[in-house]
Amino acid sequence: MARRMSKAPRTQQVFTLLVEVGRKDGDGLPDGATGAALMCYASGVDEAEAVRETVAILKQADMAPLDVTGYGTEDERREAGHEIDEEEAALMARALDENSVIVAQVTPFFEKHG
Repeated sequence: MARRMSKAPRTQQVFTLLVEVGRKDGDGLPDGATGAALMCYASGVDEAEAVRETVAILKQADMAPLDVTGYGTEDERREAGHEIDEEEAALMARALDENSVIVAQVTPFFEKHG
């Protein structure tokens, strides 16, 4: 029987994700909205895990995720010149501490008639 070499535990990080959702019964979006953009902070050992966890949680919440755009970790965002205020940094720290997904902002989409 072969013995597996133990790997060092992979460190959790927090990733900033923008998730576009469509409509679904019970999603909690306002009447007339066609969908929404959700700014999320999600923990994971890598961005792929953070995306999988976020999509799973949103589906459990009766949301319909359509697309996810990743913006990287806090350090990666700062290196790219993003300004991160105290409130945003606190939400990221909370996601890391709780090993969770935090939905920080929901921006509903409405059809433009015109």
